[in-house]
Amino acid sequence: MTRHHAILLILLGGSFMSLVGLMMRLLDTQDGMVILFYRSISLSAMVAMVACLRRRISLFAFFGQLDRTDMMMGMALAIAFMTYVYAMLLTSVASTLFLLTTAPFMAAIIGWVWINERPHPFTWLAMIAALIGVGLMISDGLDLGRTKGNIVALMSALFFAIMLVIARRSRKADVLGGTFFGGVFSLILAGGAAMVVGNGLMISAGDLGLVLFMGAFTIGIGIALVTWGAPHVPAAEVSLLVLIESVLGPLWPWIFLGEAMSGLEVIGGITVMGAVAMLAIKSNQAMQPA
Repeated sequence: MTRHHAILLILLGGSFMSLVGLMMRLLDTQDGMVILFYRSISLSAMVAMVACLRRRISLFAFFGQLDRTDMMMGMALAIAFMTYVYAMLLTSVASTLFLLTTAPFMAAIIGWVWINERPHPFTWLAMIAALIGVGLMISDGLDLGRTKGNIVALMSALFFAIMLVIARRSRKADVLGGTFFGGVFSLILAGGAAMVVGNGLMISAGDLGLVLFMGAFTIGIGIALVTWGAPHVPAAEVSLLVLIESVLGPLWPWIFLGEAMSGLEVIGGITVMGAVAMLAIKSNQAMQPA
């Protein structure tokens, strides 16, 4: 695969994932466990199918390749998926996506402590800038009554970061196995919670179609395309390219549903994404031969 084709795949995958916020806003149900349960069904099925096609193996062979590392990634992703859904329900799409872009900074700190992977020196400056952006969005959330949602979005970013470090430590070629387990664990957790402490798994036909589409295409295909192209592009560039999700994500609800972004959301979001972009550029420059 050429680098040009890989970049196009990553951008296309990020664009698919950017539609999640719009799909969430189109749903009538606000029951996070019901949404997560049905979304996880199509997500797991799509990721398993893509993994089989990409690796050119049977479904049973794919199951046989799953290991402890995939399970660990899956557990982190399941919590990330769950908190992501609730963040979308409790705060704006823009704040959720902008706050999720802090995951690389969290991963840098976790990786330094856990696997002794020293962060790029510029990371600390970029992290300060990102924290300023986060602070602006949190303060905005206080005024708009979205503090809980913003905190949940940061929790989601934390568990995404943990998954990234586990994947980095394992040196796996892709995270499809972990993503599959993330869907399966989410399915089990959400289904059990909905039946035991929730209101069951009833959902309208329209919402069911939207949720299944969300799991299979906006997330399943999105992740598959990004992981397909990622091995052919430097990691720093991948970090830049996937920012398209956070750029486009808030625009779709604004264009189609009129969900506008506040001034502090825009300033905070640009600050965080700018910090991530600069970190990726500096990391890429450090990797270039002198």
